[in-house]
Amino acid sequence: MTDDATLTHEGLAPSQKGRILLLACGALAREILALKSASGWDHMDLACLPAILHNTPEKITPAVAEAVEKHRPHYDQIFVVYADCGTSGTLLEKCKELGVSMVEGPHCYSFFEGNDVFAQTSETEFTAFYLTDFLVRQFDAFVTKPLGLDRHPELREMYFGNYEKLVYQAQTDDPDLTEKARACAEKLALPFERRFTGYGDLATTLARLSD
Repeated sequence: MTDDATLTHEGLAPSQKGRILLLACGALAREILALKSASGWDHMDLACLPAILHNTPEKITPAVAEAVEKHRPHYDQIFVVYADCGTSGTLLEKCKELGVSMVEGPHCYSFFEGNDVFAQTSETEFTAFYLTDFLVRQFDAFVTKPLGLDRHPELREMYFGNYEKLVYQAQTDDPDLTEKARACAEKLALPFERRFTGYGDLATTLARLSD
């Protein structure tokens, strides 16, 4: 399964009792599937929207709303696995209007680290550039190419000259990913810091759905 996997469930009978749909950003697919497998959450299904929507966050809210309406007949509950993600509060308001809940936090960097912890550290880390496992794997597709750094490396200073370090928030202990993250920092000419976060508030939030 790719990180941008989109799963649909047209074959499901209407409103299967007790089933929950996790409607998520494609950048979280691998992490959610790992949590589902480890925790035995067989009553949860996953449907993902393309992670590339983050490059146009104004499209996230209507895409989520459309997906909620599409899948609503098949589930007792739909839970939106997005944080605010640059939607300026519109996603939260739309979820309230639709009667569905969503993950708390401004973005995945926050809920991976833990929203309370991130709120404190971000006061002194506003010049940090963050990467998750997904973004390390997809660095060229989500950073290098969209910013044109593959064609115009001289733009690096314009985009990243005011950052003081790259923080790799590691969801897993993977030496290969760590080395890739270190290479990303070198490309951006930034000091490198690895911080193991695990799944943070994502894990505890999904666990509460099973209580």
